[in-house]
Amino acid sequence: MRVILVVAVAIGMVSCKPTRQIQTAIAKKDTVQAATNTAHLDSMAFIDRTLGRIDSNRIGFNTFTAKVNVDYRGADDKNYDVNANLRMYRDSAIWVSVNAILGIEALRLLITKDSVKILDKQNKTYTARSVDYLQEVTVLPLNLAILQDLFVGNPVFLDSNVVSYSRSDNTIALLSVGRWFKNLLTVNEGDKTIQRSKLDDVDVAKARTADLTYSDYENKTGVHFATKRRISIAEKKKLDIRLDFKQYAFNETVSFPFSIPKNYSTNN
Repeated sequence: MRVILVVAVAIGMVSCKPTRQIQTAIAKKDTVQAATNTAHLDSMAFIDRTLGRIDSNRIGFNTFTAKVNVDYRGADDKNYDVNANLRMYRDSAIWVSVNAILGIEALRLLITKDSVKILDKQNKTYTARSVDYLQEVTVLPLNLAILQDLFVGNPVFLDSNVVSYSRSDNTIALLSVGRWFKNLLTVNEGDKTIQRSKLDDVDVAKARTADLTYSDYENKTGVHFATKRRISIAEKKKLDIRLDFKQYAFNETVSFPFSIPKNYSTNN
């Protein structure tokens, strides 16, 4: 009854207004609505332009090679500092050779669309797993394509469903919500290069988070390439990884040598 009374009084107050006042009120409402619609359209256009520029910065390649210094701290809180040789063929394979002290090869890794193969040369063991092994190790829903994007510095887990954005200090931050993660992506406002990607799991029960930072960009071959990356991943375990790219090249001839010595034992 109270709601009906309020509505009735409001109608009565409007009915008692002179015609000019009613027209003015309608004009103001239309103006506010038009301004709101314009602001919304401007925001959507700004987001689309920003996403388009980020997409145009994506690094396309057939092959990629690099020498990388890897600093890694795992769940055991031990720190590992190694050098790695990285080779990739787009949508096909990732090959990694890890050198320990004195440049002696300690580990060789071959990742394809459906498998992960590891040669542990220190312990003389061979391990073969499905590609799901990447998810077990990193607690991220990784596959070959996402891992290749991660290595070359392309955005990962960025969805077109951008729900908000902000601008400050020559940066733009876009918050997108995808299948797995909310991604707060921060880019340089000028060249739209990625500065940071903060991932939080959509499923709060899993509580997976990842913090990716990109810095020390170079543009030697017409592409913006971040030579330093910092990756922090947490769920029940925490992984901290620093990647410093010392050399890199695109579209050179690559090979993926991976033979299993007869004296190696197999891990099932």
